[in-house]
Amino acid sequence: MIRVDSLWLAVEPLDMRSGTEAALARVVTVFGEARPHHAYLFANRRANRMKVLVHDGIGVWLAARRLNSGKFVWPKDAAATASLSRAQFDALVLGLPWQRVGEAGIIRVL
Repeated sequence: MIRVDSLWLAVEPLDMRSGTEAALARVVTVFGEARPHHAYLFANRRANRMKVLVHDGIGVWLAARRLNSGKFVWPKDAAATASLSRAQFDALVLGLPWQRVGEAGIIRVL
């Protein structure tokens, strides 16, 4: 099982044709480094596809997710990156408004 201690989201879109090396280069450019046991999330311009790059301490894993309808709730006017909790990540991959999920899965009004 792949261990993930921290989840990081990049606001700027990634070309979904990018492979592992290009995604890893983007992680280093945006986040400054690829840390072991950290996951880095990117979406395409339309925010209906997402790629997740995980550095497991030995190598990197690249996974993709696509929504058949709708789109991921992706920040537009925020900082270049954001840190996510596990509950926020779970909501994000389902296409739910993850910014409203707080501690212990409590949903708050923004």
